[in-house]
Amino acid sequence: MKPDDDLKAYLHQHIPLSGAMAVSVLEASLERVVLSAPLAPNINHRETVFGGSASAVAILAAWSMLHLRLSAHGLGSRLVIQRNTMEYGLPIDGTFTAVAEAPSEQAWRAFVRVFERKGLGRIEQTSVLMYQGQAVGRLTGEFVAFGQGYR
Repeated sequence: MKPDDDLKAYLHQHIPLSGAMAVSVLEASLERVVLSAPLAPNINHRETVFGGSASAVAILAAWSMLHLRLSAHGLGSRLVIQRNTMEYGLPIDGTFTAVAEAPSEQAWRAFVRVFERKGLGRIEQTSVLMYQGQAVGRLTGEFVAFGQGYR
């Protein structure tokens, strides 16, 4: 299986909403995650993407970026979103993507350092909603990773 297939299987098994939303993984690396979702299972009464669906895909992309990096560094953890803001710029009336770029090396190193020392770390992660080649929304989320000693 390719990393993209591995991530898709993981999301659909552990976060069933991703399957119901027909989320697919277009790219999954330690530098960039790109998720895609079609309009049909995410449609609202105006025949555009429901805001909650757009937000969920954006959160999934940001979460996936951090999940992949934690796993690659052998840092077993529970990763959850603590808070987020979502900005919507334009309506989406077709298949869209959410793109999460790797956090800065400085932010990542600080996060890992605290996580390894305390078993708990916080990091801000963003993702951008793209539709027809342009940015149409942006998520900024604060994620918390809990080490093995936390529940």
